[in-house]
Formats: sequence, structure tokens, C-alpha cells
Amino acid sequence: MVHLSYTPRHLIRAPFLRGGRNADVASRNERHLLSEIHRKPGLARAELISHLDLTQQSVHRLVETLAERGLLRIGDPVPPKGRGQPSPAVFLNPDYAYTLGISVNTDKAGVCLMDFAGGHDTLTIDIEGLNREPALDRIEEAVAKLITSSGRSEDKLFGVGFAIAGYHVTGTQYNAPLPLQDWSLIELGPLLSGRFKAPVWLENGANAAAICENLMGVGRHISDFAYLSFNYGFGGGVVVNGKLMRGAHGNAGEFSGMFDDENNYKRPALELLIRRLNEKGVSITSVDRLKREFNPDWPGVAEWIEEVVPNYNLMMNAICAIVDPQAIVFGGEIPRALAEAFIARTQWFSRPRYGVPRVVAKPIISEIERDASAIGAAALPFTSEFFRGS
Repeated sequence: MVHLSYTPRHLIRAPFLRGGRNADVASRNERHLLSEIHRKPGLARAELISHLDLTQQSVHRLVETLAERGLLRIGDPVPPKGRGQPSPAVFLNPDYAYTLGISVNTDKAGVCLMDFAGGHDTLTIDIEGLNREPALDRIEEAVAKLITSSGRSEDKLFGVGFAIAGYHVTGTQYNAPLPLQDWSLIELGPLLSGRFKAPVWLENGANAAAICENLMGVGRHISDFAYLSFNYGFGGGVVVNGKLMRGAHGNAGEFSGMFDDENNYKRPALELLIRRLNEKGVSITSVDRLKREFNPDWPGVAEWIEEVVPNYNLMMNAICAIVDPQAIVFGGEIPRALAEAFIARTQWFSRPRYGVPRVVAKPIISEIERDASAIGAAALPFTSEFFRGS
């Protein structure tokens, strides 16, 4: 039996009890070591010492212990960069465990199977117009397909990460956009855990995408960034010192919250662009189709951008003034050409003093092509119990 308990972090936390295995999570020092190996696979054991505030003996003991538990694989010796003896390369063991990630948006769902080393496969399925239960049926079919194609056994499933568009309310309740009303204001945790017979971790979709960006995108070389999630609605996430910042209520990065009722209709939510396109005779029915077929020359696009730019610039400057990140990442489902158009119109309000301006963040377009929310959701159980970053 899987025992679930609720926490103030609005995640379902649960021990790993499937298949008769006891909880096998990592200590603080083990987390640091595993995180370094996750970011730099094949790092020589001797090099780990320079990345961790630990003695050589402690690092060797941790590596041996984690290898005995099956979390690490020890590779061939790596020639030293300077003096000294060759030291074995260290890798995460992909076969130790796997997770499932599920991301629910207004028109599609993403499903991801991730192994312990971060290798992953994804599927995207259409759920447009479906209520919650039929959508979950379709998601379960995709999950079964991924597990079968991977050849993995169910007893290696560590848990399920679930991400949904919308802001956190309380417990495991989220308030999602109108097309996902059936998913809103209910305790999703027990529902999903019962469906998938596994521990479940829940998160806002934009935060899950920011976790993905942190682990597999700009977070590999930038420790402080804001993530803009352009979807049916508009939100985001904030990563500070390599960790996702959730805030007191789990809604840090809800950038749409800075606009009043009037300006709420002039924020860069893709739903609003779709409405404008339809008014101009361009038949676009979903965010997914907008991303696939986007043409900057469509009637209504330039007009909409110019209307949104003042609020966009206000938000960009607010992020820099309050968070002071190294970069602001354009992610979610925004077409690349649209992201480039916004970046080209960015205006910084910083006023030079004594001829020296304040340093501002660098706008960057995310290079993650697949469903970042589903990948980030799959990473949730691992980052929660083994790594840093969530």
C-alpha cells in the first residue's frame, strides 16, 4: 500500500513502497552529489571533490554507498587534468527507477516517461473538448503505451508528476482556465493517485516547465532566471540560485496577476491572440495549431502585438526590478517568430546614473522543443527526493 500525506508545499509526498522497497531517498550531501552528476554525467570521482564542500574520504564513501544502493554506476578511469592518478567516471544509473510526467493544457496533454539519469520519451495527445474522466482515460492509454515501449516494469515506478495550467488554491486544488473547468477546485491528489496506483506530486504547469528549463535548458549554465510561460493563459516561474521559488501560496511567477481587469485583456496570453485572429478571419482553434502554423503576417498579429507591448514591457521591467535574474526565458507554447517580435520591442526603463545603466536580464528563447511541462512534471518526484531544483 502507498501511504500519502499532504504537505504545505502542496505536493503529495509519499515513501517509495511499491514492489516491497522501502523509502530510498537521498540525504542532503547525497542530493548535492547526485545533482552534480546529473548536470555533468561522467564526471570523474576526483573532480566531485572540487564541486562539493566535502572531504575526499566523504565523497568516496558517498559514491560507494550510492553505487551499492543502485543509484550510481561506476565507469572507466578518467585521465587526470593535472597531477594525480586516474579516477573512475561516475554516472547516474538510468535503470534505478523511472517516473511518469503528465501535463494537462487546454487542448492537449503531454505524457513523459523519465529514467533516473534524465533520459525521457514523450507523447502528446489531443484532449480538446474532453471532460476530465474521458481525458484521463486517454492519458492512461498513452501512459500504458510508453511503459510498454520502454520495456520497464511497474515495480520500478517511483512516482507520477502532474502539472496543470492554472494557479494553486489549497491542498491539491488548482484553478484552471475555462476549458479545464472540470479539473478545477477539486482535490486532484487522491484522484490521480487512485487512477495511477502510485505516489503523485502536483505542480502548476508553468512551474513544471521552469523546472524542465532549469534541469535541461538555460539552468545548466544560469542559476537565476525567470521563465515566461506563453500558453492559453500567461504565467511563469522563477528560479533563484538553481532552485524553483514557489512562494507562500505556490504561485510565485504568476505574472498575469500584476494586471488589473482592463489590462488583463492586454497581456500576452495566446488565447487573446487567437480571439483576435478569429475576428480577422484567420481560423485558429487551439494553441497547439497556433504554434504549428503561426505566420507573423496574418491579419491582426501586428496590431495585437502593439496593443500588448506596453504591458509586456511593464512586466519585463518589474521582473528585473524585483527578481533581478540573469535571464528571462521565453517558453511555453509561444511560436519562435512571436517571441522574437516581443524581444525586438523590449524597452528597458533603467535610467543611467553617472552614465552607468543598471544591468538587466538577457531575453532568451527556450530551446526545449518538446512539452516542457510534461518533462518537468516527470522530474518532480526525482528532484523532490534526490536532486536539487524543485
